[in-house]
Amino acid sequence: MDFMRWLVELFNWYIPVAGGGLLMREVVGNIFGLASALGGMRRKVWAWPIGIIGNVILLTVFLSSLFGGADAANLLGQAGRQIMFITVSVYGWVQWRRAKAERAGDDTAIAPQWAGLKARIGIVVTMVIGTLALTPLFTALGSYEPVWADAWTFVGSLIATYGMARGWVEFWLVWVAVDVVGVPLLFSAGYYASAFMYMFYGAFTLVGFFVWVRAKANEKPEVETVMPDPTVRVP
Repeated sequence: MDFMRWLVELFNWYIPVAGGGLLMREVVGNIFGLASALGGMRRKVWAWPIGIIGNVILLTVFLSSLFGGADAANLLGQAGRQIMFITVSVYGWVQWRRAKAERAGDDTAIAPQWAGLKARIGIVVTMVIGTLALTPLFTALGSYEPVWADAWTFVGSLIATYGMARGWVEFWLVWVAVDVVGVPLLFSAGYYASAFMYMFYGAFTLVGFFVWVRAKANEKPEVETVMPDPTVRVP
């Protein structure tokens, strides 16, 4: 019993801060998220499994009322996006492992590429329509106000994670759009560790964008070698 009680106390460990507190597992989950972002900027395959660990931890944070935090706000978009992250991260993990296998001798997993005009239009349209569609759903389920902001961060996170899996440079800018809305939402809901981490992500994603732009510019073009047809005789 003492061991089980210790585990429960560790799970719900708060760090007192200015009359409130930071949930330690929220801090730990965001540290894993930061490590995943660093790995993504460097185009390392390990970024995906590290990110999944953080997503599992943060899922318990944003559904706090189900884990003993009766006074905590449920952010259903934030919780749902952790499940989405795990699902899309498995896809990204497979994609990057396959890409790295094809890039024999290259230390990075994937070659950055521009998404193109059609994909960019699709990103904007999906962000708007997805937010409009999910807002009434999250409202009915009792998500924290303003619900549209919760829906925006969910849809944007889905698009950004998919874009990272595809190697699109623009996915960094989608994260910027997510952070601009997500930071005020998290502060108002009392998730301070995640809010401060999102503020850091906002600057980090801009750096990541320019790092990938440079990597795209320096990427060596693939050269296809055409072997001569042995059946053709040269006079």
